Amino acid sequence: MSATAPNVSRLHVVTGKGGTGKTSVAAALALALAGSGRRVLLVEVEGRQGIAPLFGAASLGYQERHLAAGLDGGEVFGQSVDADEALLDYLAMFYRLGSAGKVLQKTGAIDFATTIAPGLRDILLTGKLKEAVARTESGRMAYDAVVLDAPPTGRVVKFLNVTVESGRLAKTGPIGKHSRSVARMLHSSLTAVHIVTTPAAMPVQETADAYKELMAADLPVGHLVLNKVAGAKTVEVTAEEVGAGLARAGLSADAALVGGLMDEYASARAEIEAVDAYRDRLERLGRPVAELPLLPEGVDLSGLYQLARVLRPGVAGARRSAGGSDAA
Repeated sequence: MSATAPNVSRLHVVTGKGGTGKTSVAAALALALAGSGRRVLLVEVEGRQGIAPLFGAASLGYQERHLAAGLDGGEVFGQSVDADEALLDYLAMFYRLGSAGKVLQKTGAIDFATTIAPGLRDILLTGKLKEAVARTESGRMAYDAVVLDAPPTGRVVKFLNVTVESGRLAKTGPIGKHSRSVARMLHSSLTAVHIVTTPAAMPVQETADAYKELMAADLPVGHLVLNKVAGAKTVEVTAEEVGAGLARAGLSADAALVGGLMDEYASARAEIEAVDAYRDRLERLGRPVAELPLLPEGVDLSGLYQLARVLRPGVAGARRSAGGSDAA
């Protein structure tokens, strides 16, 4: 298995430090992936409810429902995966406890089980992701891609790797088999983990740390997404050029005005050079870097489509290599 994913696969896990905009990036990626005739499922976990407001929709539930049209006429569906509901699914699939599972839920037994065994929640959540990736309807895949708005970088490796540990502990039986199956998918070319950051010291450092952790856990890293980038490349400007420009515009090129404009230029230049430095640091990690602009008015559905158009050629446009190892 490889810890890098040169070509993005069917399960896209989007993580990042809090405040970097990972939920917006996940939503935009889902729109970008929803090409003509394609269906994409956008999933959130842990009751975050961050996706629906971006689409101007009501809060998501456990049942999948249509959210928006993709860039090229595809469809994006949304779901909020709850561990208790996922456990009911698990009991129905592996133990055929359909109605009995509902009784357990009413008595509080399911909530008790997921509370005393915190790792069980992550096993159930990642298991539900695998079910969505592998599900077929009428002879074709139910979804062409699944995008997960994942836990933040500080917790994502533990979240994704929980089935490895549970598979080792449970050597036999449905839990062990299920865990190993999910672990194979998460460590295969079917999965790509994208890390979202912003051009600032702490988020970039946390991205570098998360990248190393993912590599050490043999989890497939996809793109590094530099989000909320403002400004353009630096251009050399002198005080004389500023003065000449003011004169051509019929404005007074007095020293105070030219000096004030040069101070503004120096400040903007420093910010742009800082972004260049952060970009260079990310590129040195050896993974492709996608760059998204800062949207001054905030991110709404229109903004998501704008970000999706930027993502489409890179992150959403990548394809699996023919030699990649798949796991079902």
